[in-house]
Amino acid sequence: MAVKDFQNIKKSIEALPIGTPIPKPRSADSSRLSRWGIRRSEPALIYSMPNHKNPSKPHEKGVTFNEFQHAFDRLMDAGSFSREWFNANMPACRKEGSCNFTTIVGIFQIIGIANYDSAGMYYFSK
Repeated sequence: MAVKDFQNIKKSIEALPIGTPIPKPRSADSSRLSRWGIRRSEPALIYSMPNHKNPSKPHEKGVTFNEFQHAFDRLMDAGSFSREWFNANMPACRKEGSCNFTTIVGIFQIIGIANYDSAGMYYFSK
């Protein structure tokens, strides 16, 4: 895969099976890829996370492919992707939930383009 080509990254994300667990660095609760849908009027990966108040109704949130591309571009340009950058540069994604940050990098970890370094910091995986 040509790492700098987002279309290949998008294909890798789309190839993930429904139910794929999304790694989170500091959470025992696992989020899972739930379905493909629409968020903020765009095609998106929708994921579910545990609802501790009503376990039979998990929460659902989503990250659009444009948001994945924005994060990917940052990872390629700077070699890192931080929560600080995410909060400042991806406000609509952040507004839906701060867990969207860890979902983006969790997906990037699954497809092999990012590694966790420390709280809120991920680096490009060569």
